[in-house]
Amino acid sequence: MKHARVQLNGQSYSVEVIDGNRVRFDNGQVLGEHEVTWLPPANGNMFALGLNYADHARELAFTPPTEPLAFIKSPGTYTGHNQVTWRPDNVEYMHYECELVAVIGKPAKNVKREDALQYLAGYTVCNDYAIRDYLENYYRPNLRVKNRDATTPVGPWIVDAADVPDPSNLKLRTWINGELKQEGTTADMIFDIPYLIEYFSSFMTLQPGDMIATGTPEGLADVVPGDEVVVEVEGVGRLVNRIVSEADFFKNNKA
Repeated sequence: MKHARVQLNGQSYSVEVIDGNRVRFDNGQVLGEHEVTWLPPANGNMFALGLNYADHARELAFTPPTEPLAFIKSPGTYTGHNQVTWRPDNVEYMHYECELVAVIGKPAKNVKREDALQYLAGYTVCNDYAIRDYLENYYRPNLRVKNRDATTPVGPWIVDAADVPDPSNLKLRTWINGELKQEGTTADMIFDIPYLIEYFSSFMTLQPGDMIATGTPEGLADVVPGDEVVVEVEGVGRLVNRIVSEADFFKNNKA
């Protein structure tokens, strides 16, 4: 089953996603994909992984890590399916990152690897945009690279964990304006999801709604205002996002 959060007439709702990306409300009402505003399906902290695919590490001329390189993204960075993300003015390079995201379903502390998947609510997709101009060191990512308002599309929904029997063998793809730019597989992860749940829960308690973004494979490219970027994880979802300029974004999103 697919679960989503949408907004309609200024109100937020939890809905079930059915065929054709239609959404069904608790009262039985069904609306089409473009009749609602899609919200991020979870709002916990996001623990994101850097260099978690060996091919991506080589693409950037880095040695693959021997321990997870993790950083935290705040909920203010999230945006939903079919929404916009802004590219800061006067930067040279901003790229997408198609990622499988594991969503925690119950408190997890000191979880063993063999039990880890029992703590998941399910899976979703994110596009972890990065502004490379501000990258000082991949092993200690600067907050300006990854933590700007509304620059991490998440969604469109959460797929129940039981409906994704093998998260370690899923294809990931990214398109810019319909052109395939990135293709990889979760089989190439250095640290898989059970390992990451065991790792994080060994020193902190993961809470329901927290997310683990598991990294991206090689195949990055610059994106500019006007681009439509689509990221897809096989069996999980297809997430659509459009890029606008900093000036246009804040003109249309005044506090």
